[in-house]
Amino acid sequence: MPFRVMVVGGYGNFGSIVCRHLAVMPGVELLLSGRDRFKLQRKVDELNSHAGTVAEGWCGDAMGAEFKSALISLKIQLVVHTGGPFQGQSFAVAENCIAAGVNYCDLADCRTFVNGIGVLDAQAKQAGVAILSGCSSVPTLSSAIIDQQRHRFSRIDSIEHGISSSAKMPGLSTIEGVLAYAGKPIRQLKNGKVHEVLGWQDLTLRKMPQMGTRLLANVDVPDMDIFAGRYGAHTLSFKAGAGLKLGGVANYLLAQARRFGLVSDHVLWAARLHRLGTRFERFGDGKSAMYIDVRGIGVDAKPLSMTVQLTALNDKGPEIPSCAAVALAAKMAKGYVPQAGARPCVGEITVDEYMAAINDPDNLSLSVQFSDGQR
Repeated sequence: MPFRVMVVGGYGNFGSIVCRHLAVMPGVELLLSGRDRFKLQRKVDELNSHAGTVAEGWCGDAMGAEFKSALISLKIQLVVHTGGPFQGQSFAVAENCIAAGVNYCDLADCRTFVNGIGVLDAQAKQAGVAILSGCSSVPTLSSAIIDQQRHRFSRIDSIEHGISSSAKMPGLSTIEGVLAYAGKPIRQLKNGKVHEVLGWQDLTLRKMPQMGTRLLANVDVPDMDIFAGRYGAHTLSFKAGAGLKLGGVANYLLAQARRFGLVSDHVLWAARLHRLGTRFERFGDGKSAMYIDVRGIGVDAKPLSMTVQLTALNDKGPEIPSCAAVALAAKMAKGYVPQAGARPCVGEITVDEYMAAINDPDNLSLSVQFSDGQR
């Protein structure tokens, strides 16, 4: 019996990538949902124009009461929620899935959303379904990479990681999400103590193999809460940056303006920066990457450092946050049943499963390097 997956927001930026992969996945039947009937039908027709692809559409509000009955009548087994921004969004989609007895994952990278999903844990366990939040670059892939090499460390002291995108602009909802905390306090860890940094401040230059020097700044992610307990790290930080340094400077200036009360509506400015960014896309190199620096003590009781970089070429960066859900769907279609409950999506997918879901070795490469001592 085919495994039936519904993608909420299936015609959006990340949703389109998820649907493109799932539409051709053996053993999977794909359904798209969205509130715009014309965009939905256009995406369904586009997918079905490829030989052997049969996708369906359901037009409606996934946060509304009718979604529960739709999931039941359509016999959905997994919902992939891609309809951001998740900042300030309720758990209504997940709650509808619980009520319908359907497994759920989302592509959220909002710290409060992902780490707050546990409020649904008791309901999810009672319904016998898995509610997995943050099925994306962070925390799913970032934790999978560390998990793969965890056996090399007897102790992990610090994890500093981040993402540098290409110049290709993501969807507007993504821009709204990442600018929501511009100039706002972000809780991080330093030497075991909580300290606050400001979003899109503390500009830093980082040399990245194949990509030259990239400009990065403070960004808030779910990992800041998860990694302290999961790995025992006493220092945690995360930075991100736009593909062009001009974009990083623009985000920095907006954060400064919000910090001093000169700008109150980040959504309005997100739209402006999105339009501006599209004009500069042609100046980018199409390269993006996730990096992870881990420092601690190896199993031989000596200092050990690990540097990881997942590099994407030819503007393939959006595949990385999108394909955690693809990997999860592929695993479940083959019989994997995640434990019932509501939690951040960590420990569900391996690095190999992630890379197999993307399946683009010409454009994506993973480098893992170790050294003794500190950087």
